[in-house]
Amino acid sequence: MPATSIRLDADFVDDVKVYADAQSRSVPKQIEYWAKIGRIAEDNPDMPFSLINEVLLAKSEIDNGQTVKYVRRKDRA
Repeated sequence: MPATSIRLDADFVDDVKVYADAQSRSVPKQIEYWAKIGRIAEDNPDMPFSLINEVLLAKSEIDNGQTVKYVRRKDRA
């Protein structure tokens, strides 16, 4: 997918730089992150940010093989 250039308010970009630096992201990646969170929040208006963040973390753990399959106690050997 080709990149798209957009004009952003300088004050907004200055704010983004602060958050991007704090999260070790580039400015474009910080804006993408905020857009992703915003889209999820609009689709799930009753879901607090902390839960959205935990869901994204859990998905990343699954995607990176950082999970252990749950086995019910009675099914364990």
